[in-house]
Amino acid sequence: MTQQLILWSFVFYTALIFFISWLSSRKATNQTYFIGNRQSPWFVVAYGMIGASLSGVTFMSVPGWVGERSFSYMMLVFGYLIGYFVIGSVLLPLYYRLQLTSIYTYLKERFGFWSHKTGSAFFLLSRSIGSAFRMYLVINVLQIFLFDSWGVNFAMTTFIFITLILLYTFKGGVKTIIWTDTLQTTFMIAALIITIVMIKNSLGTSFTQLISDVFDSKYSQMIFTEWQDKRCWWKQILGGTFIAISMTGLDQEMMQKNISCKNLRDAQKNMFTFSIILVFVNLLFLILGAVLFMYSHHIGFDLNSMKTPDDLFPTIAFQHLGPIATTVFLLGLISASYSSADGTLTALTTSFSFDILELDKNEKIDERRKKTIRHIIHILFALLLGGLIIFFKTINNESVISQIFTIASYTYGPLLGLFAFGLFTKRRTKDIAVPFIAVLSPLICYLLSTYSTQLFNGYQFDFELLMINGALTFLMLLAFSKKK
Repeated sequence: MTQQLILWSFVFYTALIFFISWLSSRKATNQTYFIGNRQSPWFVVAYGMIGASLSGVTFMSVPGWVGERSFSYMMLVFGYLIGYFVIGSVLLPLYYRLQLTSIYTYLKERFGFWSHKTGSAFFLLSRSIGSAFRMYLVINVLQIFLFDSWGVNFAMTTFIFITLILLYTFKGGVKTIIWTDTLQTTFMIAALIITIVMIKNSLGTSFTQLISDVFDSKYSQMIFTEWQDKRCWWKQILGGTFIAISMTGLDQEMMQKNISCKNLRDAQKNMFTFSIILVFVNLLFLILGAVLFMYSHHIGFDLNSMKTPDDLFPTIAFQHLGPIATTVFLLGLISASYSSADGTLTALTTSFSFDILELDKNEKIDERRKKTIRHIIHILFALLLGGLIIFFKTINNESVISQIFTIASYTYGPLLGLFAFGLFTKRRTKDIAVPFIAVLSPLICYLLSTYSTQLFNGYQFDFELLMINGALTFLMLLAFSKKK
């Protein structure tokens, strides 16, 4: 019965996604695919970006993370608010003033050829790996609870998902994703709220009492003051600020949706509205995490039986809350899986087309040929994501959200340093040195992180490593610079 629910939920949701794709991609052109003809309603973008920002990582990893980090994640979210304000007031005006399709084109105009290619290459690397992690998390759950029992191996499950995502984004691109993101956001938030309500009913308590119990528990601690601790509040706020700037403001996938709005004012309204709503949604996910741990203790569930904390939510939903909870969880999970990859495929295709191949500058190729090339790139990146997901299956042994932020600290740091140097100085760096600086800075950060306890009296780096990476890149760019 459970397997039939899973199957029909999957079919229903996928059919809904393809229907939206068909509606939104009629008469689509290259401009539709890349920037939605700059006609996206700001409120639709704002709502949809909630689901795109959360994805499967927040849906499963954040609740599981509560056991290790309590509510310290909220300090990171407050840091996001600061970062989103910087994006709306500094970066969005720049992108609209230059009328960019790929945000890394700015690096070419500011510094030159090698800076442009380096910025794009680091985005392609970071986004490919990060999205593969996100998709792996979701696909692995479906593999365990559904496809394994049918004798379908993990590679085939991955191929099915990648093919479906490729097909519904193939034509409409950003215009399709703007609307499918709204559906994904709705299902993810609904799954979150319904699960909390079902656990409340199972515990036989009132909602008010449940929330009171959560905030009276050990899980609700937000502020940790020990400076060596990874959870230290100021580390979280600093890390959140620069994670938001880097993983949203300097990320082609997230900014591609923003620059599809009609004008700068609409894009800023989208960014500020989305950032405020996201605070409350993340708090709900943390409450869910605390509720899941409390419920686990109530029923005597052995938490040590889980391979990673990410397994907590699906295990409780599938094995202890009944078929309705299974269906609700699954719909949220499927929406998370699609939101983890659809925008990524479009953004990777856009960046490769504009930054690596520079198709927009090649007047020898007509629009029809450009569309064919774009289709080929789209397919190749889909295959790359599939390969990375299968590879990640062989190495994962910890929380995915931890791994994503760790990788972001290394790969987005050079982008942070490059954009900061371009925006806040009037100096011109030596363009040919930029690729070497962009590799050297993460390497230094890796060594600092590895030996931090020995070098800095027990200090442990966490998300603030991204800020240090950006600062090192900035300083090395400064060392190789001269006045314009």
